[in-house]
Amino acid sequence: MNNSRPVYSDQLGRLCLTCAQPLKNCRCRKTAINIKGDGVVRIQRETKGRKGKGVTLISGLDLESQQLKELAKELKQRCGTGGTVKDGLIEIQGDQRDLLLELLQQRGWKVKKAGG
Repeated sequence: MNNSRPVYSDQLGRLCLTCAQPLKNCRCRKTAINIKGDGVVRIQRETKGRKGKGVTLISGLDLESQQLKELAKELKQRCGTGGTVKDGLIEIQGDQRDLLLELLQQRGWKVKKAGG
């Protein structure tokens, strides 16, 4: 049994460990990244690795990847800032915890502020 497979190619760059495609063309990541939680949506502020710039992270949403992207788009518009969806988390630029807490509670989710 041969367990070796490439993880990097000079021509293609970093490769997915599951489907062996370049990360930007990865098929398995485009499927639903669904992180199951305890039913509580958590909102926290983080600055690590961002040169002091803060972002607001939203975790614990039990949604499919497409629904997560649509929700992120709406939240970004309501906050008037940019953001992204990474690994099942929604990142919104700046400290938007209070506004996001209110918006998500209006949608019927149980929401907590996490972190300090």
